Amino acid sequence: MERWKMTALASLLLVACGTAPTVADLATHPDMRAFIAAMVRRHGFDRAQLEGWFREAQLRDDIIAAISRPAENKPWYEYRPLFLQPARVASGVAFWNAHAAVLDKAERIYGVPPQIITAILGVETRYGSRQGSYRVMDSLVTLAFNYPPRAAFFRSELEQYLLLTREEGVDPMSVTGSYAGAMGQTQFISSSFRRYAVDFDGDGRRDLWNDAADAIGSVGNYFKHHGWERGGLVAVPAAVTGNDYPALLARGLKPTARVAELRRHGVTPQGPLPDATLAALIALEQKDGKEYWLGMQNFYVITRYNQSPLYAMAVYQLSEEIRALHDLRPAMTAQSHS
Repeated sequence: MERWKMTALASLLLVACGTAPTVADLATHPDMRAFIAAMVRRHGFDRAQLEGWFREAQLRDDIIAAISRPAENKPWYEYRPLFLQPARVASGVAFWNAHAAVLDKAERIYGVPPQIITAILGVETRYGSRQGSYRVMDSLVTLAFNYPPRAAFFRSELEQYLLLTREEGVDPMSVTGSYAGAMGQTQFISSSFRRYAVDFDGDGRRDLWNDAADAIGSVGNYFKHHGWERGGLVAVPAAVTGNDYPALLARGLKPTARVAELRRHGVTPQGPLPDATLAALIALEQKDGKEYWLGMQNFYVITRYNQSPLYAMAVYQLSEEIRALHDLRPAMTAQSHS
């Protein structure tokens, strides 16, 4: 959390000192000129066309403000209600039912169950209904040239975006997405789109904006490439005692401790887990104290989509509620007809 505050302050100070470019001088800013020259040299872009796009792009203060206050800075008890709502669960079941055959195909190919893919799309864009209203070119130009803490990363993403739109035959000034330049139902950043998006319905396009099949397949492909274990557990609640467990929290989200070691340090899984299972201890902040979980490999894979444990837990818990309601409704229907 503190890192975000520090980087936001650094950005605001730089703007205040007049070192950040303005809309008027952006097209002639040295960093922008160097970027354009590199795109022409490396990738054969037309210089005049690039200059035209950058003249049209807008630096937006609201993008800097948004990236400086991510939802993942909230405590768990405030973050969870943003995504765990009856309406989002019900919409997830409806999405699953509408795309059951495609979700089953994705599970066969990638090993990722329908409720997990559905929950990712539910958290990211409410199943494709809210894909972001920022023009992606504005987001990436603002962050690449007006947000020093992560300028190098966003310049790389801007390069990837221009390559992506050329490959996909899309006008780069027409695409909207998140304040960070994430796109489509999956909210892939440009590098992830180029690397992991798939044409899952075989229509010749990787359309993550309008094609639910491509979105479903692309999430499955992303998870498989990041090490999803078919049939593996995601997370299990845990209880802690003693004074040894804080050192386990400090190890991070990658599962590196076997359950037998965790038990020796005062961590008890609240469910059956073999002693050889690798897990990471996770703490989530509730109003009355911390709750503890063990995250396995599949929990870690979800954090490759968004590195926050809050995000991964929201996806997991939403997926479980979607699965429970999905499994319950056929039984309720059968009872009503008996």
